[in-house]
Amino acid sequence: MPEGNILHRIARIHGQWLVGRSFTADSPQGRFSAGARQLSGRALVSVDAHGKHLFHHFEGGVRLHIHLGLVGHLRHFRFRAPPPSSACRLRLSSPPVTLHLAGPQACELLSPEHEATLRSRLGQDPLRPDASPARAFEALRRGRLPLAAAMLDQERIAGVGNILRAEALFLARLPPLRPASELSLSDFERLWEALRRLMEDAARDGRIVTPQAPPAPWETPGRRREDRFCVYDRAGQPCPRCTTPISRVALSGRGLFFCPGCQTPGAQGKPARRPRAAPSGRARPRAP
Repeated sequence: MPEGNILHRIARIHGQWLVGRSFTADSPQGRFSAGARQLSGRALVSVDAHGKHLFHHFEGGVRLHIHLGLVGHLRHFRFRAPPPSSACRLRLSSPPVTLHLAGPQACELLSPEHEATLRSRLGQDPLRPDASPARAFEALRRGRLPLAAAMLDQERIAGVGNILRAEALFLARLPPLRPASELSLSDFERLWEALRRLMEDAARDGRIVTPQAPPAPWETPGRRREDRFCVYDRAGQPCPRCTTPISRVALSGRGLFFCPGCQTPGAQGKPARRPRAAPSGRARPRAP
């Protein structure tokens, strides 16, 4: 499922290139035909993202809500678009731009009241200028759920997925299985800042590259840089900070990746472990 950085990137691109355009809309699949008729001929007024949700506002007060879910995808074409697939729920065309939306979890028109209700259920989004870290801190600390599990609850913090939680917890040096209720304010501030920076960089660049991440094995000179992680999907490989092998455990049906050396209780703020120098073979003289 796309994480919040992807939805914010889409919203920014649409805001830059599509706002002000009038669109012809249809539903090749047929499941959104009535909604497409209401969108057709209207200009796009604004676009924004909240967590993993996209909101397109068209003239006349028509509001489109999109949630891509696990298999949904939004494809963009310039000039000549190919025929839509049989799964295309919504096609928006404004020459020379065409959008194909397929497989979304949600593609619906919302009244202002229904949109407000949906947004009220979402947690604080680190990429939104109106986000309240104080409210996110209180929401995250509710209950004894493991911190890593609480971070995926979209009613606590919106937009965080499996990759972002693993990398942010690593950067903040926090034990992922610690009860969320034990999170201190200083711990949360490090975690929130790590999330915000990771998501902002990824929304801008279109990929997640964690600071200190080792080079990806497929990287070659001249090739486009890909995602690079410190712990996510690196089970058994050395931690880039302390060389401890990365662990993977199952938590709520998802793989959780972390460093058992850096991310243990009491490890916060400790300097990275340095390898010990190999013995030289000479005995050091004792001080008199």
